Amino acid sequence: MAQETVLIPVDTLQQFMIDVFTALGVPQEDARVTAEVLLASDLRGIESHGVGRLKMYFSRIKNGQQKPVTEFEVVREGPTTAVVDGHHGMGQVIGKRSMQMAIDKARNYGMGAVAVRNSTHFGIDGYYALMAVNAGMIGMSFTNARPSIAPTFGTMPMLGTNPIAFGAPTDEECPFLFDAATSIIQRGKVEVHDREEKSLKSGWVIDKNGNPAMDPPAILGGLEKGDYALLPLGGAGEEFSGYKGYDLATIVEILSASLQNGAFLYGLIGFDKDHHLQPFKLGHFFMAMDIGHFVPLQDFKITTGNILRELRQSRKAVGSERIYTAGEKEYENEKRIRKEGIPIVPNLQKDLKNIQMELGLSKYHFPF
Repeated sequence: MAQETVLIPVDTLQQFMIDVFTALGVPQEDARVTAEVLLASDLRGIESHGVGRLKMYFSRIKNGQQKPVTEFEVVREGPTTAVVDGHHGMGQVIGKRSMQMAIDKARNYGMGAVAVRNSTHFGIDGYYALMAVNAGMIGMSFTNARPSIAPTFGTMPMLGTNPIAFGAPTDEECPFLFDAATSIIQRGKVEVHDREEKSLKSGWVIDKNGNPAMDPPAILGGLEKGDYALLPLGGAGEEFSGYKGYDLATIVEILSASLQNGAFLYGLIGFDKDHHLQPFKLGHFFMAMDIGHFVPLQDFKITTGNILRELRQSRKAVGSERIYTAGEKEYENEKRIRKEGIPIVPNLQKDLKNIQMELGLSKYHFPF
């Protein structure tokens, strides 16, 4: 196995993921959608939700926690709203179809919202908000997740990393796209540090006694047991407003569970009281707002662009060369990574090689 990071062409890695999913029983088009969403994360430089998660999907499909064939059921629908049951299928497929429903409703009525229950991990949250942006709309996407965040003044992992994504078009090449977990560091970032054999920073994670924890393997092995917890945005206690991150995570939990009669908190752990594996039962919430029902789209784009430009042109801190607005760094990463290829670290190379060998995908000749 190679002992250094290698770069794999985007098209090669995308086709490899498609072949992996189809070999696991995922229909061809659904495999393409799933690979597309995963690849969107790698292209934006967000290694925590891209091909690095392929091993996770591989294991979950094989052990029955996730169904390769997605049964997308609309259980309730109105002119501007819908409730969907994903029946534990492919989260990316469920997410894309649900956000498209929200976009279609918004195009007709100005706003559209779709609540989802019984889904699975759907990849990068911002992908779905960006779908609405590309349709000339404001897009919002939320999802709950396995318990990992401790509530303020608590040490038990209760809430998921529960990300929030908000996207809006502008008159610039790069849209505004905010996509972030409501914890300081998400579980996927712990996995990235584990693969790279790096310690975490103090203040990101605590153990069950409230002490700082920095060892990724121990944390990943202990989150499900309740031995460790991620801290919400703002950190422990109230001094740096950790309660704000805690409350934001709770808002996402409500949107992702209460509107759809879905599972929540420890109902998302992935196993029952006897520690038998079960589906994760995740919930999502998608919203699209057709800007043209408020103001002309071009006017909105110009105003939003002016807001972002004034922010970037404001006084910079000493030693800082540039002020960014949300989505800029990722947009620039994508242009670079499409040319250079996707970086694959040694431990991820091992995972991909093992999947390749198990599925007999011998046509790929990776440099590791």
